[in-house]
Amino acid sequence: MDGNVESEVASVLKSNGKVFDPAAVAAEPVPPVAASDGAIVENKREIVLGRNVHTTCLAITEPDFDDESTGDKEAFMAGVLARYRKTLIERTKHHLGYPYNLDFDYGALAQLQHFSINNLGDPFIESNYGVHSRQFEVGVLDWFARLWEIEKDEYWGYITNCGTEGNLHGILVGREVFPDGILYASRESHYSVFKAARMYRMECVKIGTLVTGEIDCADFKAKLLLNKDKPAIINVNIGTTVKGAVDDLDLVIQTLEECGFSHDRFYIHCDGALFGLMMPFVKRAPKVSFKKPIGSVSVSGHKFVGCPMPCGVQLTRIEHINALSRNVEYLASRDATIMGSRNGHAPIFLWYTLNRKGYKGFQKEVQKCLRNAHYLRDRLREEGISAMLNEMSSTVVFERPLDEEFVRRWQLACERNMAHVIVMPNVTVEKLDYFLNELIIKRSIWYKDEKVRPPCLAADIGSENCVCPLHK
Repeated sequence: MDGNVESEVASVLKSNGKVFDPAAVAAEPVPPVAASDGAIVENKREIVLGRNVHTTCLAITEPDFDDESTGDKEAFMAGVLARYRKTLIERTKHHLGYPYNLDFDYGALAQLQHFSINNLGDPFIESNYGVHSRQFEVGVLDWFARLWEIEKDEYWGYITNCGTEGNLHGILVGREVFPDGILYASRESHYSVFKAARMYRMECVKIGTLVTGEIDCADFKAKLLLNKDKPAIINVNIGTTVKGAVDDLDLVIQTLEECGFSHDRFYIHCDGALFGLMMPFVKRAPKVSFKKPIGSVSVSGHKFVGCPMPCGVQLTRIEHINALSRNVEYLASRDATIMGSRNGHAPIFLWYTLNRKGYKGFQKEVQKCLRNAHYLRDRLREEGISAMLNEMSSTVVFERPLDEEFVRRWQLACERNMAHVIVMPNVTVEKLDYFLNELIIKRSIWYKDEKVRPPCLAADIGSENCVCPLHK
């Protein structure tokens, strides 16, 4: 075994300048306790935040008077950028916890980097600003309209600056359609959904989830019946953030109907940030379609598609958008977007990728991701590590590593006693083996003392997937 690895792991870990107790990471969450009024209060574990960037930030230094003639400033900046590039290469090698497809080549688009491309306002109506890429944007929107089965003259949408903006817009449309509606979202919905509720000052009801992370429609039904007098605005997850669980859209609609909510009294937003583009290519997967009574769908462009800058696609029914849209004289256009100015380069990158890969290309990549995700899940279990993989998902959930430095090295996303790896098209079997071998070596160090044991994940992923000392 590598002595450097052992000494590194055995040393006292530090985070944000505070002594970090490894045992605290391995400990199970404190059980809920009953408050004086009988209500159940959940005890939350302390969240370990990342390092303060001010300790490593690159300060702006004013140029000297003679820098123009000596070129010292240009040489200095070139050196900084060269070192930064090396850092990016290294960090990309150890990127497993976040759903970004890093397998792309956009060399042909380098010729456009000198232009300030801004798609101001409504993508379907030109503005006075002529350096735009609306023709690419609408082409991309039409592609997604075909994917989600809605006619060109029946939808409205735009390319957002990120996945969160898609959720903010979808929920905003729902709020405008039903100003007194209640927002329902499962507890495992992305935090942007609850951010939207705070921003819009909406009443929000959290719904319980099954152990898979999927919305619990029995709990949903019970809470709907308590508020039958108010319209329902529902966030449906097409892949939850931590477990990659897909809410059963058909069961959600059925539950609404059983509770007496007609189609004109509910609005469904589908958050398909990652799996919204993967699900159409998975056999037996439930279909997300505007032929069903949904109001909007959003998907991220920098995740499965592989766009190098954050962006997303948001589609809604055109009948809903009039409540938001306003004429803007300054632009000579209309605007129903959230941000107004939008990255005009992003639609071109998306258009380029959709043309190169198409439906068949994405189908091959989805099959590869699912195959490699099953490989990772099986290998983890073979090594006696608790692991779960939802059907139709490429998110492998497993025990949270004891060492926060290991978590940061592999850029793992963690919650409670869980960590996950999201298998994307750029994640090869060789990369997974590299990660697994390192994890196995580390675990032999972390748990060589019998007093320190791997965490129990029975409550998080089910006892059938947990192989802690209690559930072997």
